[in-house]
Amino acid sequence: MSKFQVKKVAVLGAGVMGAQIAAHLVNVKVPVVLFDLPAKEGPKNGIVTKAIDNLKKLKPAPLGVVDDAGLIGQANYEEHLEQLRECDLIIEAIAERMDWKLDLYKKIAPFIGANTIVASNTSGLSITKLSEALPEEIKPRFCGIHFFNPPRYMALVELINTPTTEAHYLDALEGFVTSALGKGVVRAKDSPNFIANRVGIAGMLTTMKEVENFGLTYDVVDDLTGKKLGRASSGTFRTADVVGLDTMAHVIKTLQDTLSIETDPFYESFATPVVLKTLLEMGNLGQKSKAGFFKKVGRDVLRFDGESKEYVAGGEKADEVYARMLKKPAAERLRLLRNAEGKQGQFLWAILRNSFHYAAIHLASIADNARDVDFCMRWGFGMKQGPFELWQEAGWLEVAKMVQEDIDAGKALCKAPLPEWVFKGPVADAGGVHTAAGSWNPTTGTFVPVRKLPVYERQHFPESVLGSNAPKAETAGKTVFEDESIRLWTLDTDQDGPSGSRVLIASIKTKMHAIGGGVIEGLLQAQELAEKEYQGLVIWSPDEMFSAGADLQGMMPAFMIGGAKAIEGAEAELQNAMLKLRYSNVPVISAIRGLALGGGCELAVYSSKRVAAMESYIGLVEVGVGLVPGAGGLTYIARRAAENMALSTSKDVLPFLTEGFTAAAMAKVGTSALESRKLGYLLESDVVVAHKDELLFVAINEAKALYTSGYRAPHKRSFPVAGRSGIATIRAQLVNMRDGGFISAHDFHIGLLIAEVVCGGQVDAGTLVTEEYLMAMERKAFCSLLTHPKTQERIMGMMSTGKPVRN
Repeated sequence: MSKFQVKKVAVLGAGVMGAQIAAHLVNVKVPVVLFDLPAKEGPKNGIVTKAIDNLKKLKPAPLGVVDDAGLIGQANYEEHLEQLRECDLIIEAIAERMDWKLDLYKKIAPFIGANTIVASNTSGLSITKLSEALPEEIKPRFCGIHFFNPPRYMALVELINTPTTEAHYLDALEGFVTSALGKGVVRAKDSPNFIANRVGIAGMLTTMKEVENFGLTYDVVDDLTGKKLGRASSGTFRTADVVGLDTMAHVIKTLQDTLSIETDPFYESFATPVVLKTLLEMGNLGQKSKAGFFKKVGRDVLRFDGESKEYVAGGEKADEVYARMLKKPAAERLRLLRNAEGKQGQFLWAILRNSFHYAAIHLASIADNARDVDFCMRWGFGMKQGPFELWQEAGWLEVAKMVQEDIDAGKALCKAPLPEWVFKGPVADAGGVHTAAGSWNPTTGTFVPVRKLPVYERQHFPESVLGSNAPKAETAGKTVFEDESIRLWTLDTDQDGPSGSRVLIASIKTKMHAIGGGVIEGLLQAQELAEKEYQGLVIWSPDEMFSAGADLQGMMPAFMIGGAKAIEGAEAELQNAMLKLRYSNVPVISAIRGLALGGGCELAVYSSKRVAAMESYIGLVEVGVGLVPGAGGLTYIARRAAENMALSTSKDVLPFLTEGFTAAAMAKVGTSALESRKLGYLLESDVVVAHKDELLFVAINEAKALYTSGYRAPHKRSFPVAGRSGIATIRAQLVNMRDGGFISAHDFHIGLLIAEVVCGGQVDAGTLVTEEYLMAMERKAFCSLLTHPKTQERIMGMMSTGKPVRN
């Protein structure tokens, strides 16, 4: 098979999942056409049009930029089946009815291209049975592709083959889904509900059963089974509401219809919970109907009471003793929970025991190996650890013994003993299912290594499971310099430059990657080293955050001792560091993932280029703590406005300044890399990467490409500013906002200071200024605000509560 190129995708079914899959394809620049039935009234594409309009309202937002909804093509099965011939991939995502799907396949079969891959986004129907409706020549190109809701944000995609699916098509699809869509791919067996929903929904059902056994309320259970347990913050019942109670009921029914006590010893636990039946009868489907296990009324979140069938006051928290228990090391944690006297502790042990028991019993029938189960639970259900990882960390044989004792005592949900491989043989000898050689496959009795495909060569540090001894970015490569603030290092394999030179990597280590004196010193050292010995510098850290901004807490002691003058010196150093990076003689690449706020945003915009993961949230947020951007952020806004004006026929810089001013004055943060680009914090020439684990690979290659093409720093240029007339225009708008009650008097004061800096102060419109001139104005504004009581209230409020104070 030649290289699999996806020039266009068709998504069949404009329901909640189909429309969101189409939205994500648009996010990653894949042309897509969305199909559904022809509308009975009005325009034939009415159903699809309505679904696309609804995408603009959904939260969390399925689109990186709302305006991109218009890029989704619209089609219906009556008029547009010919368009399928242009598509390299067809994803079917209609309702979970086997008969409807089979009927649709017969209808589309004549229009499927000779090399097109066809995949069903079913959440649990048999892929093999679905394939039977397709002609023989299409069967090798048919598989299951199970996205998780919401598809933009959930990392997991399960791929499911049939006996007739040819391996090279599945490999090609895995490469596309991984790199182009940014997903973590797990290959599941064609068993009911595959891996994640089989284990996850079974876990939710057994949790609901234990909730009844122990008489706990839904809010307490969610508090126990959320972040404290290392799971999604939404816990159990809020997660059910988000998934949709009707969807959950369907998945449960699939378990009930396709399994039996003979094929699943836990079958008796799969009865639809009475409370779920009640909510469905009431039409309360969860988040989509604004009521489920929980219901928001104004600012209050109410919980459903099964006895009265009414919504009552919620918000009850778990006993604090269990929060402390859950912070203990894994082995001690499980022992404490098993021996707990209170109901909440006994409940926690019961659900963990059930998860270990269920995963061990079913591993052979649902997955190729234990790693795939753990990845499914991490990527599909938001757990920090999968069940096998936690079990192994806590002591494999000791936990196995505790679980088996409970089974023998009749405390477990079924009598089936743990498989023999748990206690004897390679797993017992290795102390768990995950080893450096691979993860346990009970069918072959071997430890299976990670699948090797070309796409994974783009991931220097892919996610790994506990026990795999995979290299860690924190210690990998060759360290050039390291202290408590920063690590400067290179990848040992990265030595293919013209003279053996490499790319230097700077990884910030401070809490939330806050930028303080140590980080600045480290970055300056990195820039100096890079100019002398390397092809370029990449600023990248292996965890979720690029940088939350300047280290305000570290700044306060200097302010208390030396006042604003002490801070002015530190700000000047920070600004000079930004200019050093901007005018470096080797390329400096910021590899952004997660938050890049305040000083983190400034660090990014002063780099030569940015490579950003799709889920990057970038903005200048200093207004939230009563300050103005002080590390060159406002100077950047003014310079970019002048540069954009120069590309037009206009001679008035103010219209090009408006968006940047508004973003800074309103502390706007891009809710994706795409929206951050619209705000001006990323340029069209910057690269957006779908998969977070490819970020470092792409950033290094961007640095090399710039170096080998003869990179030179930009010229230092003066540029025109809007001047006093621009300040007057912005001031008038701020007055209206203040007098209308939209902003406070302090917000007005800060906004006016921002306007004065980005407009260049009291000078004529068009006056040429330098970056250094504007940075001096930034420092003055920043330091004047530090002494303001209202700003000090905001800073102290943020440091003590983590939330902005509006005053």
